[in-house]
Amino acid sequence: MDDLGDLGAFLQSRRAQVTPASVGVPVGARRRVSGLRREELAQLAGVSVDYYTRLEQGRATQPSEQVLDALARALRLDEPARDHLHRLARLGNRRPPLSHYPNEVRPQLRQILDAMPDFPALILNHRMDMLAYNKPAGLLYCDLDSMPPAERNLARMVFLDAERCQTYFDGESCRADTVAHLRHAAGEFPDDAELAALVGELSIRNRRFSELWGAAHVRVRSHGPKRFRNPLIGVLTLHQERFVLPDGSGQELITLTPEPDSADADSLRLLTNLAATTGRSDA
Repeated sequence: MDDLGDLGAFLQSRRAQVTPASVGVPVGARRRVSGLRREELAQLAGVSVDYYTRLEQGRATQPSEQVLDALARALRLDEPARDHLHRLARLGNRRPPLSHYPNEVRPQLRQILDAMPDFPALILNHRMDMLAYNKPAGLLYCDLDSMPPAERNLARMVFLDAERCQTYFDGESCRADTVAHLRHAAGEFPDDAELAALVGELSIRNRRFSELWGAAHVRVRSHGPKRFRNPLIGVLTLHQERFVLPDGSGQELITLTPEPDSADADSLRLLTNLAATTGRSDA
């Protein structure tokens, strides 16, 4: 597996996904690759072939913002992928060691979770570890209280525990979102050995993860609908909101709420009533 923060690997992967026809490059009969050649991308971005080759091979450092923007336009990158490209190129501004990003959840944040008894809410870190959650979230996500803390990781649940944890209804969309989120985290936390180990484990143990990781898509889904299948209440759709904590810890607060006066609201109300009769849910 390539280094998580490898600019060259990211460029190479995205270059392979751009078809010549989509950017107006003539396709000859003897063409052997489906994506763009290095010289074609360099021409589209307005840089020399030699310079682009050195970028992809890791022999050129700290490209200018203008060059990065030109490459992003040529590769048809959306905003999250463009930002990821810029992060990978900022080699001189890497984050501090991982010890600066603790997994402990501040007591005040746990109080916020407990103050939300009517809908699921949880705290995730950038590796998608569930660090803390309220009672409804504990029941929504496969009875989290029955799982050892080390196994409460959304990425592992999605790719390695599908038989036991049939929570996500839209499986392929969820898998793609999960990998795109981890790819984004890799650019934010390039020195995180635990994140690298997680990606390596998932790549080895799940072929679909390896395929999606190789596609190098980057996405941060801050809000939107999410469908669940829960053995207690069936299928329901909840609206997800994601709030990144401003302390630089890599932690984020996730809330999941239903459409008011809907069947999903009735189903969630049943879940919260069940949660109220159980013990405390917490990571």
